[in-house]
Amino acid sequence: MFERFTAGSRAVVVQAQQEARERHSLIGTEHLLLALLSAEAGPAADVLRRAGVDAAGVRAALDRLAPGSGRLGPEDAAALRSIGIELDEVLSRIEESFGPDALHAVPLPAHRGLRRGVRQRRTRFGPRARKVLELSLREAVRLRSSEIRPEHVLLGLLREGQGQAARILLDAGVTLEDLRRATLASLDDAA
Repeated sequence: MFERFTAGSRAVVVQAQQEARERHSLIGTEHLLLALLSAEAGPAADVLRRAGVDAAGVRAALDRLAPGSGRLGPEDAAALRSIGIELDEVLSRIEESFGPDALHAVPLPAHRGLRRGVRQRRTRFGPRARKVLELSLREAVRLRSSEIRPEHVLLGLLREGQGQAARILLDAGVTLEDLRRATLASLDDAA
């Protein structure tokens, strides 16, 4: 499948791997979304930016959604309060005991590579990100394209519609169907 990827699409995949390496062992849809906002993504990045999506906003959303970030929602706080637990007090005590960054994600340790002395982090595509890549191929075939461009990856991401990336887009007020139409229009303009 990767032989059909254009240089831009390959750059998106590499960028997604780099985005994930810092703190995750799996590449998720959120990493693909961040990579689609890079300059290498070309028209796909333009479509996202016109919709009001930028890398800083995506990263901020990821920080809010990260497990262990200490940012539970109001419903969580209310549920805990109903059983006598004050969330703010618990979080405050954790920070007092373990430091102000105790609730932040810790980078994963690097693994030894095949080459002697080389340390590298193992990252592989999570199930939803793999599905996005599969759907990008299906989108390219459906649109009768002989190659997979970054716009096809974006269409695959939108079609998957269940991962962190879709959640971030929806939370930002972006309509997936409107973004899909804009992406298709961008492909038509390029043809």
